[in-house]
Amino acid sequence: MTKRTVAPDDLKRLYAERKAADRAYNDALTALAEALQQLRDLPHPPPPYDDTQVATLHALSDPLADAPDAGAGWRGWLRARVRGMVAPMFERQKAFNAALVDHIDRNAATHREAPLAVASAIELIREELERLIRFQSRLVQFAEEITPYVDTKDREVSGLMRRINEDNAEFSADLATRVLPRLDRLADEIDTWQHVIAALKRDMALRPAGVAPLAADARGARESAPAGSTPPEAPRSSDPPAVVPPGAEDQDYRYVAFENRFRGSTDEIRARVAAYLPYFEDASDVLDVGCGRGEFLDLLRERGISASGVDINSDMVELCRARGLEVVQGDALDHLEQLDDGALGGLFAAQVVEHLEPARLLAFIDTAHRKLRPGAPLALETINVASWSAFFRSYIRDITHARPVHPETLQFLVSTAGFRKARIVYRSPYPEEERLRQVDELQAGARNGGEDLPPAAASDRAGDPTEDLTRMAAVHNRNVETLNRLLFAEQDYAVVAERG
Repeated sequence: MTKRTVAPDDLKRLYAERKAADRAYNDALTALAEALQQLRDLPHPPPPYDDTQVATLHALSDPLADAPDAGAGWRGWLRARVRGMVAPMFERQKAFNAALVDHIDRNAATHREAPLAVASAIELIREELERLIRFQSRLVQFAEEITPYVDTKDREVSGLMRRINEDNAEFSADLATRVLPRLDRLADEIDTWQHVIAALKRDMALRPAGVAPLAADARGARESAPAGSTPPEAPRSSDPPAVVPPGAEDQDYRYVAFENRFRGSTDEIRARVAAYLPYFEDASDVLDVGCGRGEFLDLLRERGISASGVDINSDMVELCRARGLEVVQGDALDHLEQLDDGALGGLFAAQVVEHLEPARLLAFIDTAHRKLRPGAPLALETINVASWSAFFRSYIRDITHARPVHPETLQFLVSTAGFRKARIVYRSPYPEEERLRQVDELQAGARNGGEDLPPAAASDRAGDPTEDLTRMAAVHNRNVETLNRLLFAEQDYAVVAERG
């Protein structure tokens, strides 16, 4: 189920915030439109400069210019005497008048240009106001276009995101239904062919010139030996290796591919078997029976615990030896028989006992007791066949399994062989989300047909449907517990004990 990161309350809050922002934007846009300036009538230019009196001022600037001549006689003499007395006084007035006229002459041009300058300024101000009004109008238009612009971007991005999500969903579905299964099959085929090539190389390297392959009937005779009988002794390191060409007589590489696909990756198995390390914390000379790809041996080596392994599968052995692990190829019981009594300080076997017939299983446990030192730990892990899901999904899938071993049966066999403190440790719990679910008895008892029943009414009448629903829920839950215990119990278990 997808985890939601945005709650309904968050959506309501975001919607309210967006509506408030829309209102504020519209109000601001309206105020901006109302603030547009209007071009008003500007004052008319001043009247032109009047210089019609300048010539008159020039003519009148000399107060004595129009004085009559003195003439003859005593009157002339008198006029001359008066003029001589008054002339100095008018000279000052004449100088003033000349200065004033000169000033008027020099400023006449300025006064003449001033109205023109004012008219030009007024026209320029008019043009600038018109430009400002046009700018404000375009600014309002721009503000009005922001919302459609953003909305189109949002719609485009939303469309692109929907398309991307649809493409991703289509790609994921195609990947899950078509590509990944093909890749899984291809990986299995590559893994299988890698082991085929390794087996061919090993066969070519070990086969002496002119030596024929081991006959198929020899191997068949070894594999068809009666249960409990001792098969032919495995070749020792000093003996010439028995060469079996890959093919119908040698399918070890196929079981490696089977393990890689169905049992789990190396990292997964390391994580699972790491839980057994505390039982071997103080041990030494530990033997990992059926060591497979060597995950438990790796863990022991990392903790400085001396250990070795044995596996009947040649490809498994080669994988372990390539990582520097001490592993021999051979039958587990035969390997134990060759050891001295008390030679081992611990024995671990994961997913091994289900491959043994009853007689060989009993012999394996008894031999392990002899070869372990007193107090040495023993851990035997296998599929929990008491769990129906484990039996039908894991046990019967492997065609090399010989006989299912019940947890209590294996505990009994280990105890009767002389081991002490034998106990069953269940592992690999079934995923809780895939188990059968129980119902809530309180809710079942509180409702009848979807309607709430008052507590008083529920207790006052006999045969109350509320009580019936409660009892049915309790019975249902007990049945669910029983089915979960039978169908979906832990997938593996181990019997852990100490050498007595």
